[in-house]
Amino acid sequence: MRHPGPTTAVTVMLASAVLAGCAADPTRGWSTTSVWSDDIRTVSVGLFVNTTPDRDFEFDFTDALIKEIEARTPYKVTAPGRADTMVTGRIRRVEHTQLSKSTLTGLSEEVTVSVTIDLSWIDLRTGETLLELESFTANSLFVPSNPTREPIELGEFGAAQRLAHDVVTEMQTDW
Repeated sequence: MRHPGPTTAVTVMLASAVLAGCAADPTRGWSTTSVWSDDIRTVSVGLFVNTTPDRDFEFDFTDALIKEIEARTPYKVTAPGRADTMVTGRIRRVEHTQLSKSTLTGLSEEVTVSVTIDLSWIDLRTGETLLELESFTANSLFVPSNPTREPIELGEFGAAQRLAHDVVTEMQTDW
């Protein structure tokens, strides 16, 4: 029969020290509790209203937000009639800003796409607003010049992805 050696004892002591440093209440230090609300199971994501001349961006962003919620949270995206909560919003602005241009041709070498939204996340069971974002902005960079020739859609896709990621980060429980 083998007896636990000094390595096992050291491992147990280190694990105990690490766990003792964690707090049950996240406001009091490191915590092992979830950053997501445990009373929410399902979310409905409505198609965002697009008030900009950039058509179809609302489809890219809504799709990116659904995928980000499903990938990073414990919530399941479902139809409004079956959901605990609902995310809705409006795309306020999509801007393309030239950062640099070629001295030879005058054409853009680097361009940022900035997207600004308003968003509401509402608990459908209680009517409580869980999250309200106004003028929430994300940016993406793309290079339309030679040799890469990235299309404008790539910049807009990147902005939709970044915005969806940032929104889901904001959906975490307040500490």
